[in-house]
Amino acid sequence: MAHTNNGNQSETEGDSIKTPDTLKFSYNQLFIPATLMLYGTVETAVSIKRRMLNYAIGHEVIVHKPERFQIDNITQYIPAASVYALNLAGIKGKNNLRDRSIILGLSSLFAAISINSIKYTVRKERPDKSASNSFPSGHTAIAFMGAEFLWQEYKNVSVWYGIAGYTIAAGTGVFRVYNNKHWVGDVAFGAGLGILCTKLAYWIYPSVDKAFSKNHKNRNKIAFYPYYNGQKGGFSLSIKL
Repeated sequence: MAHTNNGNQSETEGDSIKTPDTLKFSYNQLFIPATLMLYGTVETAVSIKRRMLNYAIGHEVIVHKPERFQIDNITQYIPAASVYALNLAGIKGKNNLRDRSIILGLSSLFAAISINSIKYTVRKERPDKSASNSFPSGHTAIAFMGAEFLWQEYKNVSVWYGIAGYTIAAGTGVFRVYNNKHWVGDVAFGAGLGILCTKLAYWIYPSVDKAFSKNHKNRNKIAFYPYYNGQKGGFSLSIKL
């Protein structure tokens, strides 16, 4: 059952943001994303000379050419969208609508900048040779970014929400490899990067909120907008200075 309080609802939904102890930086939280990113980097760097998973699994997909499923274009957004679906269903998470939306917007901003910067710096060719922007997997990064977001918002309600989110995120990564769009190293690095972007957003949001919401005069200057144009979806964060 979600945590309830007889006081103001906005305080109930957003109390964790106001509690420093729950947002205290810990290097232990970096272990999983750092490990995934390190493995992805090693896999990518040595795959040409060493027949690791990049070669073993990628070779099987290339040789057997299984039927492709484009479901990963949808599943990448499901974990993050689930936070809003659960809230609409009456299951309250950690933060209110405004706080959680800005956190997701910050996560998306960090992910977009880091993914594209790395992609067009490394310029690794995709397994299907369709482009030279394989590393890291953007779909996987978005999926794991959303899974960590779902976990952070609902871990105190039920761990199963987080497990479900990470299962969907992992499935997205698997399908990226299965569809011959990414190497295993791309997916591993993307997963770690997505988790890290969300953790970073939660760590810095109190400072961002304090800077733009002093005396509650500037609270409406921060806005978050999800969008979908019929082909691609995403998030935009607007800050009026």
